[in-house]
Amino acid sequence: MGQTDLYQQDVQKYGNIEYMRCSPENGFFPDLSKVPRTDIIFFCSPNNPTGAAASRDQLTQLVKFAKDNGSIIVYDSAYAMYISDDSPKSIFEIPGAKEVALETASFSKYAGFTGVRLGWTVVPKELLFSDGHPVAKDFNRIVCTSFNGASTISQAGGLGCLSPEGLKAMQDVVGFYKENTKIIVDTFESLGFNVYGAKNAPYVWVHFPDRNSWDVFAEILEKANVVTTPGSGFGPGGEGFVRVSAFGHRENIIEAARRLKQLYK
Repeated sequence: MGQTDLYQQDVQKYGNIEYMRCSPENGFFPDLSKVPRTDIIFFCSPNNPTGAAASRDQLTQLVKFAKDNGSIIVYDSAYAMYISDDSPKSIFEIPGAKEVALETASFSKYAGFTGVRLGWTVVPKELLFSDGHPVAKDFNRIVCTSFNGASTISQAGGLGCLSPEGLKAMQDVVGFYKENTKIIVDTFESLGFNVYGAKNAPYVWVHFPDRNSWDVFAEILEKANVVTTPGSGFGPGGEGFVRVSAFGHRENIIEAARRLKQLYK
């Protein structure tokens, strides 16, 4: 949208963007005492790519940080249905969040709607700009100007997903992918790797210490014919990691596990 400077190759960052490093050392939640004030804070939980879900205490800190700084949180909850512990599934479970946050989600990961494209954004009436103007009014103006609305077919599919039968089917799909995740986790742990995520998300974040992410990606691709995603593709904090996705047929996941064991045994 023209709000950043150019990409800075030496540090692998764009200018005018403050990066919130999330790593095993900080429990995949940024040290807010070291994060400068920004107009907008983008936060994804459960997170892609790390698979980490923020706790209630952590999100309470984030909401307070936004209030203290006059920032707006754009909260991505696309993987909320994967949460299996007591982590909040919505930012609006946190008191005061309606005054500082909007939340976006979709059927992409719940019901395989990635190509169908159907999602939603919640913009509370309490969310105001510093001059008191409602954010929802501007959001509505932009959306109505640039978008004619989701197709009737995709909306019908979304309504089907929200029926009792549809909700059960989505939960079954999520459960299936979480079983895939366990297979991937068990595979890498049996090989001695440190593995993160997976519990509340369909992604496994595997650490390859002192290795270049792209080198590891190439190694797995060329020697095992398995496609992963290099962690550095998500930003400098992902260097030394690869993301492994649980979205796949069970037989493919089992075969990939077999090949990985053969490669790293």
